[in-house]
Amino acid sequence: MPAISQSLGRSAQAEARNKPEAAGQSWHAVAESARRLEVTKRGPLVLLFYDGFERKARPGLTGAAYSEGRRLARYLYRTARRRQVRTGFYTAFLSLCRSLRLVGCDVRINDFGALRQRPRYPIGLCGYPSVLAHVAGDNPVIFGHGDLGLPEAAAVIAAREQMRILIQPCDWACAFNRPYCGDKLRAFPVGVDSTQWHLREAAKTHDFLVYDKIRWYRDERVPAIRDRLIESLRARGHSVTVLQYGAHRQDQYRRALATSRALLFLCEHETQGIAYQEALAAGVPVLAWDEGDLVDPELRRYAPNLRVSSVPYFDGRCGMRFTLETFAQVSSQFWTEIDRFRPRDYIDDRLSMERAGRDYLALYSSIAG
Repeated sequence: MPAISQSLGRSAQAEARNKPEAAGQSWHAVAESARRLEVTKRGPLVLLFYDGFERKARPGLTGAAYSEGRRLARYLYRTARRRQVRTGFYTAFLSLCRSLRLVGCDVRINDFGALRQRPRYPIGLCGYPSVLAHVAGDNPVIFGHGDLGLPEAAAVIAAREQMRILIQPCDWACAFNRPYCGDKLRAFPVGVDSTQWHLREAAKTHDFLVYDKIRWYRDERVPAIRDRLIESLRARGHSVTVLQYGAHRQDQYRRALATSRALLFLCEHETQGIAYQEALAAGVPVLAWDEGDLVDPELRRYAPNLRVSSVPYFDGRCGMRFTLETFAQVSSQFWTEIDRFRPRDYIDDRLSMERAGRDYLALYSSIAG
């Protein structure tokens, strides 16, 4: 398939040079997936629809203008207030689009004209449940990454005949929804582009960047957990800087990572955790708070004993996990062994853009008629 081979991006070209046998197997898999899809001059056609805060799935020129105007207004408003401009869902969506283009796909976003011309062609729906109200038809659907809602709402979505696959970012999220969505669930993480996280060399002015993503009971937990851990680190002579989720811009995060030797990641649980994975891609080892308890009060009502994780994609190359009980011991060991970690290797092996594009294409093509 010339369209596929001609669309190789930097990551794929590097793999082909460095691992020719693995690259051959990868591109054979892409070609096999593409056989079930329409192939344009740009490659296998993938129709994606996103509806959320940043972009709206609306038909026609008026709908496209509304979506673009809203996106720009949100960007300017949140930038002026020094807030993050993208939600996690939109960050995941943009990563998905890039990874599919990397493996040679012709990705169309909110292209209602292409949809009308292909009433039986597979489509991907992403973002918030509102996307379901604006993208009508009987096309087979792969839903996600997106918000399925609480179990009752997720069960209604799963019951729709055209819903063939429901993506969740990790295994524990699938386990949570399986009683309500059955065997339609698949775990699929988006890729992390490590080439965008090769940060400029800078003096390491801080030992730890504390990434505060404590989401529930903050009035109690910030003093009891974040502040207590910071005090413990400083008492042992470590320098610390802090960023709070939702209250910083991407450029601030990049600068903070460039000047820190490690990331202390504080979050009750994550379904993917792109922020800590960006740190791994930047070569910054992660010390992760990971109690394993489901804290979200709405979700806990449905699965109080479900074991979850704040770092669902993680191994010994990334850093170390700790609980509040083990923090002193684990953090000391982590600092002693910090030079042995190889976080970027993990990203390139498990969460590469090329792998994400190939895996999604396989799922997408599997629902083609």
